[in-house]
Amino acid sequence: MGSVQPVTLRWGIISTGGIASAFSKDLLVDPKTRNVNDVVHQIVAVGSRSVDKAQQFIDTSLGGDKTLKAFGSYAEVYNDADVDVIYVATPHTYHYENSLDAIKAKKHVLCEKPVTSNRAELRSLLDAAKENDVFFMEAMWTRFQPLSLEFKKISDSGQLGLPISVHADLSGNFDIHNIPNTHRILDPKLGGGALLDLGPYPLVWAIMALYEAPANGATNPTITGSILKTPITGVDCNTSFTLNFSQSKLAAQAVLSCSINTDALDPGVTIRYEKGTIKIASPIYVPKSFVVQYLDEHGALAKEEKKFFEYVGRGMHFQADEVARCIRDGKKESTLWSHEKSLLEMLIFDEVRKQGGYELPPGVEKVV
Repeated sequence: MGSVQPVTLRWGIISTGGIASAFSKDLLVDPKTRNVNDVVHQIVAVGSRSVDKAQQFIDTSLGGDKTLKAFGSYAEVYNDADVDVIYVATPHTYHYENSLDAIKAKKHVLCEKPVTSNRAELRSLLDAAKENDVFFMEAMWTRFQPLSLEFKKISDSGQLGLPISVHADLSGNFDIHNIPNTHRILDPKLGGGALLDLGPYPLVWAIMALYEAPANGATNPTITGSILKTPITGVDCNTSFTLNFSQSKLAAQAVLSCSINTDALDPGVTIRYEKGTIKIASPIYVPKSFVVQYLDEHGALAKEEKKFFEYVGRGMHFQADEVARCIRDGKKESTLWSHEKSLLEMLIFDEVRKQGGYELPPGVEKVV
């Protein structure tokens, strides 16, 4: 019996910034290096504001591959018949319109996080994706990494008992007093601030550990948020939010935080269970190790295991493999990072911004 040929997924890249470069380089890593034999990725086209910028991206990030098409507009990428799926890597507040244009061109979409500026925009995108019969997913890459899959096995197995408490933080010192006010982290027109830029990462660990916990039954938490704004531009500088899961068999709390003027913690995530603790190493968006501590019946440390993970590339290719398999199988969303989970994320962010009094400038949110 002959071997099954891998499916090739053809990508169009929208935007030429740092995250687009990192993702594109990962697409070029041979899938066999991560024991993937059923899918292959091919970059077909890059779209930017000018042909020169697109070509420069191809030359610097993609080895100057002469077979790649450089387009001076996004529309040309959407309308390219050789492109199966669009990767949207523009600033947060452009995700809605860029994704919508791609969807209307009948292209599948992988959109960077945060997927939109608010929940209403996301609902509109999901309606459009359904109407046009295309796959759509937020690029929550952490959820697909081998470390996360192993963490989920242990967390959901019950061997540590029920989860009780999640503490997770992602912070970064952006030197906010010495960068332009137009920098993405400071500009409210780009959805600047800690919550939308950094917040998805502490949140994804709370969703994995608590929302997805078998005992929770996909029940939504109650949300309490607190925001400290920077006087520089009024975006959120330090944000914390608490999620209480108490409407199911689970009684657990997540305490999550993000800051743009201080460094990250290590470990960045600590999850306490009835019978032990899991500590996730920093950086929490792509950790390479975690520690599992098992307690005995007296609450003393009985055993400690440390798990390490290595692979070729940055770790953004695992989500691309998921996209390829879903499209191959005719699925319109991923089970691991479903539309429902992105909607929950945006529900939480909307509520935290509302409680903290952080409103985006008029016209930034395209659907309200």
